[in-house]
Order: sequence, then C-alpha cells, then structure tokens
Amino acid sequence: MTPRVSVVMPVYNEGDAIVPVLDRLLESVSLPCEIMVIYDFEGDSTVPSLVAYAEKDPRVRPVRNTYGRGPANAIRFGIEHAVAPVTVVTMADGSDDPRQIDELARLVDRGVVVAAASRYMPGGQQVGGPMLKRVLSRAAGRSLSLLTRIGTRDATNSFKAYSTSFVRNVGIDSRSGFEIGLELTAKARRLGLPVAEIPTIWLDRALGESNFDLARWLPEYLQWYRFAFGRRLTVGELQALRHTAGTGGPGPRNGNYPRPRLPKVKGVGETPSEDSAKTGSPASAEAPRDIEE
Repeated sequence: MTPRVSVVMPVYNEGDAIVPVLDRLLESVSLPCEIMVIYDFEGDSTVPSLVAYAEKDPRVRPVRNTYGRGPANAIRFGIEHAVAPVTVVTMADGSDDPRQIDELARLVDRGVVVAAASRYMPGGQQVGGPMLKRVLSRAAGRSLSLLTRIGTRDATNSFKAYSTSFVRNVGIDSRSGFEIGLELTAKARRLGLPVAEIPTIWLDRALGESNFDLARWLPEYLQWYRFAFGRRLTVGELQALRHTAGTGGPGPRNGNYPRPRLPKVKGVGETPSEDSAKTGSPASAEAPRDIEE
C-alpha cells in the first residue's frame, strides 16, 4: 500500500531509547505510513535498534543521510526521499505527541502547505525545557503571528506536516539545526500559501540529553525570522532570491534572503563542501543516492 504520510525523524545517538518512541508512533498513526529514521553515520548508537525494529515492522526505514552531518541535512534528505504526498517531521526524543500526526496530515490533504503543532495557541502547552529557549520561541511565534499573519503562533516548532510537493518546489536552504520549520513557514507566508495549526502539548524528553544547541543555531533562526517580514513573492521571485544568495551575489531589493552557512559539526563524519552548501536546491549538497536500508 502506498503511504499517505512519510514521517521523517532525525536521530543522533539515541540508542535503545528510540524503541519506545517508535512503539508509540506506530500505535498512534492510523494512516498508511512510512517512518524514515535518518542517521548520519554507521557508528550512531541508534542504528542497531533501528535495524532490529525494521526487521519486525517494514514501515520503519533506517536511512543514512548522505547530504552532510546535522539535523537540517537529515531532514532535508528525508523530505527529498519521501514517497508520500504529505511529510511530517517529528523528533526522536518523544517530546512530540504522535497521536496528532494523522490530524496534521489531513490538514495538508485539505489544502494547507504547512500544518503546525502549536504549543502557544489555546489548548497548547510546553512542559519543561530550558527557560531561555522557551521564552525566545514563544516571543518569536507570537510576534510573527501578530505582525506577519504567518498562520501559526508557533512557527519555530519542528513538529509540522508539509505538502511534499510544496517543499520540493520552494527548496530547503537551512544547513545547521532545526530552523527548517521556521524557514518553510516563512516561505509559505511570503508566497501567500495557507498555513494552519492545531494545539499540542510538548513534553521535555524523559531519557537522555537534548541535542538542541541554542547558541549555535540561534543566528540561523534569526535569519528566517527576518525573512518572514517582507512583501509577497511569486515562486519565480523566491527561486531568484535563492539563486542569488547561493552564488554569493548581492541580494535583490526587498529580498533579505538568508545566505546558506556551513554547519559546524562535532564528532565523527563529514560536512558538506563549500560549493555544495552554497547551492539552493534541496538535493544540491549531494546528488541523491540509493537509500541504504
């Protein structure tokens, strides 16, 4: 059966903690789905558990990211290789509520290009997590909602459903952290495309340590926050801005387009080359290869 929703989940050294997360996800999603769990290198401690899980449930697909290290590249790789018309990005730490994946996906089926799980709308809540991160995220979400009518009060949350074709049309330029959610929501706003939200309760992870690096990724979030403020664009104008930013030329008037930056990665593995990181297309960092399962 062809999946109706592709779930993309980046992982980094989750070990056996990934098992209960996958259990809850597969118990919760009723739509035909594929669960693409994206890892960066073969030595990731999550891989043995993923391989064992996939042997008993073929909906789970362990996939090695070949676009370069880091969560942005893992998500980019996952969406590029998704087979369903709707892609949902969720985290591997169990903080997102998997029961909402079906509802988010159905919103995209009905015509929105981004469906956000919102912690900051009535009925939503954020439980735990670093205070500074919570304050900045809430301030960004509320200000964007009030000042730009972006369609959600939680533009920074990574837990979102996307029209797969929309993402491939507009491309992904993030190369560092989890700012992809803000990038795609800002692009939808600048293109005048519909964005919707549902309330969610986000719970800080119970096991392990968060891999979220606020100090390193904050500048990337700020770039896309600024980009959300601007005049309406056509798809052609957006692609022209992406091309200009990717080649290092001067930005067009009213563009304010973020320039791709190379991620600074700790640990084993490789980062994209300078040339590949500068291009704007989703598959530009490396030509698509056969997916390793």
